[in-house]
Amino acid sequence: MGFRKKNKSPPVLSHEFVIQNHADMVSCLAMIILLGLMFEVTAKFAIMFITVQYNVTQHDPVNLYQYGPKDVATVFFYLLIAVILHALIQEYILDKMNRRLHLSKTKHSKFNESGQLAAFYLFSFIWGCSILTAEDFATNPTFLWEGYPHTHMVFQVKFFYICQIAYWLHALPELYFQKVRKEDIPRQLYYICLYVVHITGAYVLNLHRLGLVLLVPHYLVELLFHASRLFYFSDENKQKGFTLWALLFVIARLLTLTLSVLTFGFGLPRTENQGFSLAEGNFNVLTIRMTCLAAICLTQAWMMWKFINFQLKKWREHSQNQASKKKTVSPKSKPHKREFKRNLLMFLR
Repeated sequence: MGFRKKNKSPPVLSHEFVIQNHADMVSCLAMIILLGLMFEVTAKFAIMFITVQYNVTQHDPVNLYQYGPKDVATVFFYLLIAVILHALIQEYILDKMNRRLHLSKTKHSKFNESGQLAAFYLFSFIWGCSILTAEDFATNPTFLWEGYPHTHMVFQVKFFYICQIAYWLHALPELYFQKVRKEDIPRQLYYICLYVVHITGAYVLNLHRLGLVLLVPHYLVELLFHASRLFYFSDENKQKGFTLWALLFVIARLLTLTLSVLTFGFGLPRTENQGFSLAEGNFNVLTIRMTCLAAICLTQAWMMWKFINFQLKKWREHSQNQASKKKTVSPKSKPHKREFKRNLLMFLR
């Protein structure tokens, strides 16, 4: 991992070398892009990576943006930044906490995962709440579909989506950099791909208002889960956070389904702009609406299925522990019961 001092250096460009020094190599690449701003010849290309593109502001006091192909370059640059921040959090926070807790390999991997995700969810939740407060998306549900297609975004909304896509794409190479166990890779791949597909879909289909409103409560629930798991690893008696998480998890799923059905089932079909047009960014046709609604419903059903299985597993473990405690009766108690029966029989005779 990057930013570490190693006693023995592995062979250059070997797997171990890349894993240990990946943050340093990514930092060099990011610095090369930043240095491009210093020269007039390369400044035009460097700006495409660093700043948000497609400013369409004309006479409005607020800067408005659209999306386009150049956003790929911006996502790539902030993907590099996400890799660097990931290494910094791992090196200077999580690794130091792991040394104090002395966790097993399994718990060590889950602790690192929860630590990284908790930091990201906290940052994204605060950022998302500030955008919702400024844009009034959450106060009036009709804002989710009125005036569709919502091709124009303010700077904060566009930059939020750029950073979200960059973060979840960076999580894919991190599976290799962090030496994630083979049995954990499928589970992490599932939720990483779901995030990439849903967030990118909301961005490309000009559904960024709905996507933002759904992401903020979801991130709150996930933040509570991973924070509770971090406290649990530090002290196994601290499990109260999971109860609150279970309640909010179900509420968040119901909220997601309700807003999705309202938007795709009732709101968008009644708007004036019906039809499909790539040039106008209009995707308000029945096929796309039903596909989006089906994708959201299936994802929520899959999450509820995983949640129910998780709760059943915990309930079985709890019942087994209770049963084992009842079976372990002290050996001195049995003779006392036998003596009592004998005395009772003698008394009756």
